[in-house]
Amino acid sequence: MASIKKYTDKHGETRYSFQLYVGTNPQTGKPKKTSRRGFKTRKEATLAASRLELEASTGSLQQDNNILFETVYHEWYEVYANTVQESTTVRVTGMFDSHILPAFGNKRIRTITLSALQSAVNDWSKEVKRNYKRWYYYTRQVFQYALKVGYIDNNPATLVTVPKPDISWQRDKNKFWTKAQMVHFFSYIDPVESAEKYTLFRVLAYTGIRRGECLALTWQDINFRQATMTISKTVTQGHGGKQIIQPPKTSAGKRTIPIDEVTLGHLKHWRHAQQRLYLMMGYNTMAPGQLIFANRVNGYKSLNTPGKWLHTIIDDKPDEFPQITIHKFRHTFTSLMFESGATIKEVQGLLGDADATTVMNVYAHVSKKQQKQASDNFARFMQI
Repeated sequence: MASIKKYTDKHGETRYSFQLYVGTNPQTGKPKKTSRRGFKTRKEATLAASRLELEASTGSLQQDNNILFETVYHEWYEVYANTVQESTTVRVTGMFDSHILPAFGNKRIRTITLSALQSAVNDWSKEVKRNYKRWYYYTRQVFQYALKVGYIDNNPATLVTVPKPDISWQRDKNKFWTKAQMVHFFSYIDPVESAEKYTLFRVLAYTGIRRGECLALTWQDINFRQATMTISKTVTQGHGGKQIIQPPKTSAGKRTIPIDEVTLGHLKHWRHAQQRLYLMMGYNTMAPGQLIFANRVNGYKSLNTPGKWLHTIIDDKPDEFPQITIHKFRHTFTSLMFESGATIKEVQGLLGDADATTVMNVYAHVSKKQQKQASDNFARFMQI
């Protein structure tokens, strides 16, 4: 009997699907299943499933030897989407829509050869610096699903040789700012006239939290007495471009971190300024759950706002500031923490990264100043 399931498609709309057992693969002995999806109502899905059950029982059901890669992808995605957060499904569907499906979507999955897969991965590696590994990984997952349900007899994707990534990005001198550049940046923001903007950048620069984590902060997350900040949620993008609130992806992401006294002072100043400003607009910011950085209607700011603020300041000053993104504030924080003498474990705890590899990648970007200092220290050590 078919199993009818409700799911949400990539556009955020409710749809129904079903999976049906149709016999045994004579070559592998594994159960064979077929599935259909995209039905607008449960009734439509039930009727379609009944027709297929009848065809299967009479032997007139067309076999799935010709099933397309795109069809298998949709089946796999329905299972996968239940194992990750919504923001992850948005990124993954984007990878498939933009890169993987154009390469394989209209091909019968049984006919896709190792040669075709290798060629696609090679092309992807020339197209982008690193993301091609993710595209290959998810392509392989679809093939693995097809093998599991009996659509194919082996998984050629496991035999692909993944090209070595171009590591030149690690030597990019503009991956983060120096201490002098960061200090100079704040000279362009008036901490009184532009208190919110100054405080937002101060929090990003001096705590290393992510943009989404910063925009999700409420005043309840700040303990002024103990000078700490609790990170327990993040603003991210869901289906249809809608902003949603999610918990951190890992347990390490939920953390309480210290705040320096100067940053704490700017937060206090902005809190009082926010109360006056928003009261004039008709909002009581003393209510529980009040956002620290809210939009004009006291809701969540757009994820694009911090970046727009940043580029308004630096875009016309190329000689003063290397072009960086908001996320590179996090890289800058990491680099400067290492320069100040922090350990990898200390930085890892502040950033909320469960995997030390992320921190080590930034550690490898150490500034020229730190490299020169290390070299000078070694030379002095070796002097007799």
